[in-house]
Amino acid sequence: MKVCVVGSGGREHALVDALSRTAEVVITPGNPGIAESVADRPEDIEADLYVIGPEAPLVDGLADRLRAMGRVVFGPGADGALLEGSKAWMKEVVAAAGVPTASYATFEDLDDALGFLAGMVPPFVIKTDGLAAGKGVLVTDSLTEARNAVGDYLSGHAFGEAGRRVVIEEGLSGPELSVLAVCDGNKGVLLAPAQDFKRVGDGDNGPNTGGMGAYSPVPFVNDELLQEVQDNFITPTLAELRKRGIDYRGVLYAGLMLTPSGLKLIEYNVRFGDPETQVVLPRFDGDLANLLLEAANGDLRTEPQFHDEACVTVVCAAQGYPSTPRSGDVISGIADAEAADGVNVYCAGVTTNDDGQLVTSGGRVLNVTATGETLAAARARAYEAAARISWEGMFHRSDIAAEAAAQT
Repeated sequence: MKVCVVGSGGREHALVDALSRTAEVVITPGNPGIAESVADRPEDIEADLYVIGPEAPLVDGLADRLRAMGRVVFGPGADGALLEGSKAWMKEVVAAAGVPTASYATFEDLDDALGFLAGMVPPFVIKTDGLAAGKGVLVTDSLTEARNAVGDYLSGHAFGEAGRRVVIEEGLSGPELSVLAVCDGNKGVLLAPAQDFKRVGDGDNGPNTGGMGAYSPVPFVNDELLQEVQDNFITPTLAELRKRGIDYRGVLYAGLMLTPSGLKLIEYNVRFGDPETQVVLPRFDGDLANLLLEAANGDLRTEPQFHDEACVTVVCAAQGYPSTPRSGDVISGIADAEAADGVNVYCAGVTTNDDGQLVTSGGRVLNVTATGETLAAARARAYEAAARISWEGMFHRSDIAAEAAAQT
């Protein structure tokens, strides 16, 4: 089987790595750190299966265009991708499906939004309605900061058109959980759960990012909780999408929070999570290409299996991330890091300079990923490998999976 992966980041590098165990794989556009990268457009590549990684091309209808050409695609059409393309529409869908989630309201008018904020109790959660590369969410206890964010979003100053409608939600508390479901339009099967770290700094301080690290498995998750995810979130959401005439074939990513009043949905994404993919797929035990092909054909029959080993990924970021990441710094030490047992380095924000050297070209540059018999062992390997990599201004969080590792 030949598989074409669409995308250019660390998530897609991890997909290529996992799919390559059983299939021939190419990735477009890829990046210089991914050997399987090709320059052709996905429409110009002949493959048995197309796996679309990022949300933007899904929202833009790439899956629809490929299917119109007779291609077999793992990834929702533009109608289903609206779950991530519009947070307001997503909330409408889950409300209709009876999925537990935070109460909310949607605004385009500044005065109405500020009036609603004035009647809330902190924490305040402000979200862009549209796509903002994982950065369009503010969680704050400060009413002043919340008011300023609403003004910046609605004016278009912060996120352009993506922010001209905002969703304001009640703040939830509790540990977060990411569960990815592979869906065939009628049903979904769950992949191993993960937990990611969205804030840029240790102790969950600083602004939200696309994710600074992740780990799997998650100590507080048991079979009963996963069955609750299946029964109360994935299954009713797919049923509601079918009622709306949407044949959802792809990943349905549930970002969840275990609150004092039970499990609640924070958001849905319509693709493999980043960096969750980097810790879930190394644990996958089986033929991933075949599983995704079954889903793309609307005929899921395989139940995913996972190794008992744990996995931890640490995101190494460029100076200035997430606001103004610096680019062009020469990266060294990747080969040395990957020489360590159980370590893979997934390339994300990289390119080459005029001398052919690998250099930084984005905020989240590398995902240093390691497996081990326990979370503590995987975590130690990941940080030891990350210490072998360097470029000017490189930084990473030092507490990824620390609490979970101490519990196992």
